[in-house]
Amino acid sequence: MNIAVLASGSGTNLQVLIEQLHEDTATDINISVVISDRKQAYALTRAKNAGIPTQIVRSKDYVSRVEFDAEITRHIENYSVELIVLAGFMKLFQLPFVRKYQNRIINIHPSLLPAFPGATAVADSLKKGVKVTGVTVHYVDEGVDTGPIIAQTSIPVYDTDDEESLHKRIQIEEHKLFPQVIRAHAQGNLKVIGQKVISVSSES
Repeated sequence: MNIAVLASGSGTNLQVLIEQLHEDTATDINISVVISDRKQAYALTRAKNAGIPTQIVRSKDYVSRVEFDAEITRHIENYSVELIVLAGFMKLFQLPFVRKYQNRIINIHPSLLPAFPGATAVADSLKKGVKVTGVTVHYVDEGVDTGPIIAQTSIPVYDTDDEESLHKRIQIEEHKLFPQVIRAHAQGNLKVIGQKVISVSSES
């Protein structure tokens, strides 16, 4: 399966996907392209180091978000992408794009959704004083972190935590969960029924 990874930042999750999926000859998962909306994103360097093609698509270079989405679509089609993986990609897609690739866009989020959606999830968790937070991998729909939840992992929040320490522990779990979910999707083991995702292999 050809996948595209979209990233805006350092690409730590991308690196895990490269090592555990792309470079693993036991899987049929190939990262065919890495797309970023930031020229300086270190994720692009990680991709180049692994010999993976890269593309830069910046929203400010297009007159509308629809045209931005269309350029992303062009690259997805050029690289025969079957699954779109958002790994710290900080742009929201418009409804036509989301519908075109329904249940073929996967995102990872640093909270136990539906709690604390959006870009400040870790800070929001600490501000609220929750005792447990975690990681969610979900399919993308037209909302902000509202798509069907595929898998979650919980982690405790300690009284001594600040945003940096909590985010580091969340990342450890992200690096475990993300490749597992992508592998399950690639193997056809996930089925979406409404807002619920079930494992096909566990159906009676």
